[in-house]
Amino acid sequence: MPSVLVERAGEVALVRLNRPQRLNAINEDIRRELPPALAALNTDPAIRAVVLAGAGERAFSSGQDLDEAAHYGPHDVERWFTELHAIYAAVREMDKPTVASITGAAAGAGYQLALHCDLRVAHPEAKIGQPEVKTGLASILGTSLMMWHQPFGMNAELSLLGDLISGERAAQLGLVNRLVPRSEVLEQAMQLAHELGARPANAIRLTKAHMRELTQARFDDMLAAVRRYQRLAYESGEPQRLFKELSKGKTS
Repeated sequence: MPSVLVERAGEVALVRLNRPQRLNAINEDIRRELPPALAALNTDPAIRAVVLAGAGERAFSSGQDLDEAAHYGPHDVERWFTELHAIYAAVREMDKPTVASITGAAAGAGYQLALHCDLRVAHPEAKIGQPEVKTGLASILGTSLMMWHQPFGMNAELSLLGDLISGERAAQLGLVNRLVPRSEVLEQAMQLAHELGARPANAIRLTKAHMRELTQARFDDMLAAVRRYQRLAYESGEPQRLFKELSKGKTS
């Protein structure tokens, strides 16, 4: 079974992370399958917008797969985070508008994936945030990305405490663009994507190109920083120990 599924609804493509039994946790399969799926949609003239969602009802994505991360060591850091950076780049490089449909949890790498979409739709009870520090990882990608979304003090609170906030709170902070009842999240995300897709395509493409220019240098710097700091984290042994403890029954 593919870990990334693509469905079409007219001019909108629905891309699902397809690991519902693991709360759509991001693993090597998703990191391998998502970039080419998005690249194909980006060059497909029949598609005008993309919705990114998680399979099932429990999570958009709970973040990094804990079982996988528990078996990593310092020598795996460069490959792992290069692949993770690549899935974010695949979203950023979309010339077509992208909407994240957030049901349930969007945590860690899943939260960051949603933030790379142009817009986000969620429900009040959703759980959103970056709990990396609770697993012994430094909050590097998340903190860097949050610089585009939040004042430094709020960034510090979300990054250092590592607590998940509700969808309602995320909307108040501007992290979520549309807040709707849980049963309507995907429907509203698709509707928003159709509205975006109806806008002049070239104007959208050029606007997104300029938005990338404004943030590209910092995005590129993220990769070097995350490789450096996460190697130091893994050399301490702290992530391996905490991931093994959490993987016994929890996903973050």
